[in-house]
Amino acid sequence: MSEIQQSIYVVDDDDAMRDSMSWLLEGEGYRVACYSSGGEFLAARHAEMRGCLVLDVRMPEMSGLELYEKLAALGSKLPVIFVTGHGDVPMAVAALQRGACDFIEKPFHNQDLLSRISRALELDRQNCARRERDDAISSRLEQLTQREREVLNLVVAGKLNKQIADTLEISMKTVEAHRARVMDKMGVRTLAELVRAVMQLN
Repeated sequence: MSEIQQSIYVVDDDDAMRDSMSWLLEGEGYRVACYSSGGEFLAARHAEMRGCLVLDVRMPEMSGLELYEKLAALGSKLPVIFVTGHGDVPMAVAALQRGACDFIEKPFHNQDLLSRISRALELDRQNCARRERDDAISSRLEQLTQREREVLNLVVAGKLNKQIADTLEISMKTVEAHRARVMDKMGVRTLAELVRAVMQLN
């Protein structure tokens, strides 16, 4: 897996809160980028961003939840930690139900925030590794011929060589040759590995 350059993106309209978080996180050795509004973050956002987003729920013009919805619509996979006041906890819980990573109530202990960020960054690493693995499997699938794809689909469906031969009206020997080529192109050694690779994409 390629080395991931992660950053922590802080979006908060409160200057003092942004400065305080930036000071805390940079002091821990993290790369930090701060934004004063959802619009400012959206303007800077790109698909290659890695790390996590620390997002204030309540902001003027565009709330944290509105920004979160826009990012979800754009297909963003950045883990999001919401920062909320006591009255906004129900909103933060609703965001968790829609896929946000975590939330933390103000005022919070620095260590609580750092532990949540550590978990979010680990989640981002796992997501990135999964996407790289899925991309590799997809590119291998694209190398298969039409007949090899047919054989693969029947193998993954649990069909035996004789059943595949009958279904495709080809000889057992031809099925075995196709299976061997499928295993080779997919870079797997066992049937279990082959099935697992295909199922991971579904």
